[in-house]
Amino acid sequence: MRIGELARRSGVSTRSLRYYEQQGLLSSERTPGGQREYGETARDRVVRIQELYAAGLCSAKIATLLPCMRDADGGPAEPDSSLVADLMVERDRIDRMIGDLQRSRELLDGVIKAASAEGAAV
Repeated sequence: MRIGELARRSGVSTRSLRYYEQQGLLSSERTPGGQREYGETARDRVVRIQELYAAGLCSAKIATLLPCMRDADGGPAEPDSSLVADLMVERDRIDRMIGDLQRSRELLDGVIKAASAEGAAV
C-alpha cells in the first residue's frame, strides 16, 4: 500500500510515517517511480508505534523495543537485560501517572458533588 493509504488506515499523518522511517521504526520499499510501498503488516506496526508513544516512550526506546515484540511480521527477538530494566522503569512511571490521574479524578468528583449539592439547595 502507498503512504496515503497507510495514513488513512492507521489514522497517522504521512509526515509521521516518514518520521517513523527516519527513526528506523517502519520500513518501506520504493517503486521504480520512487514512491513508498508498505506491506500489509505496516498498519499494525504503526498502531503499535502509536501505542508506545502514548505510553510515553521516545523513538529511540521504541526502536529498541519493536524487534522484541511479537507482531504479524515474525516472532520477537530476545530482549537484553538492560532493555528489560528500562521497561520496568517506564512501567513504574506509568503506574505513578495512573495513580496521579486517579487522585485528580477523585478531587474533581468531590468538587462536582459539592457543586451539585449547592445547586440543589438553592
